Order: sequence, then C-alpha cells, then structure tokens
Amino acid sequence: MTDTPRTPPPTAAAPHARPFARDPGRWEREHSRARRTGHVRDHTCSAACERLLVHERTPWGWLAWTVPGDGSQPEIPHQIGVLTPGANRRQRLTLRWLTRRPARHLALDSLPGSLRFSAAAVALISTTAGLFAISRGVPTKVTVAAMLLAPLLAEHLPGRLDARARAHVHIVEGDGPCRYLQRLAALHAHLVQAAAGSDRYELRRSAELGHNLLWDAAGLFQAHNTRSAPARLITYERLMLQLAHQAAQMHPASRHGAARTDHTGEPKPLPGPYAPAARPTTPPTPHP
Repeated sequence: MTDTPRTPPPTAAAPHARPFARDPGRWEREHSRARRTGHVRDHTCSAACERLLVHERTPWGWLAWTVPGDGSQPEIPHQIGVLTPGANRRQRLTLRWLTRRPARHLALDSLPGSLRFSAAAVALISTTAGLFAISRGVPTKVTVAAMLLAPLLAEHLPGRLDARARAHVHIVEGDGPCRYLQRLAALHAHLVQAAAGSDRYELRRSAELGHNLLWDAAGLFQAHNTRSAPARLITYERLMLQLAHQAAQMHPASRHGAARTDHTGEPKPLPGPYAPAARPTTPPTPHP
C-alpha cells in the first residue's frame, strides 16, 4: 500500500466536529427544545439519570449528542449509528424510527414504574370508543378485548420494533470508539459531498466504499473484537484517507475536508484501549 498522502488543513468547519457543524442555528434550536421538554444532566444528576440525546441524522446513519447543562457544545458524540450499506426504503425508515424523540412517560404514584404517554392516550381513546360501541350494540366481549389490547400494544410494541430495527444498524457508544468513528465520518462526509456535486462513477463508488468502511468499523466495535481491532482499524482509516485524497484530486471542492493527521501524514493513534503498541510497517489486508 502506498503512503497515505498528506492533506491540507481545513479552512471551514469540519463535518461532525461538533453538532450540526454546517448549521449552527440547528443546534441552538435543538438545545432549547431539549431544555424545555426533557431533563438535562448537570452536577446534581446521578449515574442512573437518563441522558437526553439530540440525534443528527446523516445519509449513512446518525450521531447522537448529549446536551450539557452549562449550555456548551459536546465535542464527542455519545452514540453513533451506522445504517447497513445499500439499505432499501424500508430499512431507511428504521433510521427515522430509532432516532425519533424519546417517548414521554407518566409516573404512577400508586404503582412502581411509569407508563408511556401514548399508551395512556390510547387507553383513554379505546375506552371512549368501546363504550360508544357497546351503546351501539357491538358484543361486549369483543369491545372489552379491544379496549384491553390497544393500550398493551401501545406500551410494548415500540420495544419490539426497536429490536427489529437494530438488526439493520451498528450502534456504538463510548469515547474511544465514537472518537474514531467521528474521524471516519468526517472523511466520509467529504466523499459524499464530492459525489453529490459530480456525475463521475469513481466519486460515487468512493462514497459507497466509505460507507462500507464505516459499517465494518462500527461492527468491529459492536462485536467487542479488541484482539484484532487496532491493526484493522488503522487499515480502515488509511483506506478512508486515500479515498478522501483521491476525491480531492478529482473534485477540487472537497479539498477543504481534510482529516486531522499527525506530522507524518498517518492516521492519528486510536485513543484508550484501542491505541496500538506499534504501528505495523506493512498494513494488513482489510477483511472483505
């Protein structure tokens, strides 16, 4: 493999370096909405407090950002999801389903736990409709069964749909994996930008390959395959850097999206437990 070419420093906001880097006003709106409708973590929160996340959807998946209590912008996503390459329309709908706004819950003082607001609304509507149906002569057994089944479906069906939707997405959490995927996603964003502004097959194919690299890297983290992770992840980043360099040569507008590298032009070492002890002189062949 040839040496990874050195790329120029970015002159504009790097994609995914912060939430909604290309649309700063969007983060302000999402931050204000989150503070109005949800619980923002601060110094008074315990480890059990549920995080409030703002999802930034992308063509390949999403980045989920936390909402700091001091109003600052997070630098590392809390979660990154990568949609399966070549997803069809139904699989892309799962992306919107998994990044929907969190369900509101009603606390039950007399019972442990809570109830979804949607389930409570469905229970009220089904009860009203059931009483009306009984007054119109509909059999009581059928009506009562429907009245009981509707709120149960509204409470438990979303969890079943979540489990089925996750089969088409690799979801990664943790500072180390998310920081690595954030760098890959920034490179891939420039591939997508170059492909969108050109009709050349090479650029479209580079964007497809970049999506596949994101998918494979996220799958490696999701499987917790730490034994072979360092060498393979370095290879993934080198390949993505080469794709970005080739796209910059074919599409000059994408040259502003260089990834951060060290002074040798090589990918930055992985943080945390994924930092390699010694960089191999000859990168291994990537797993297909």
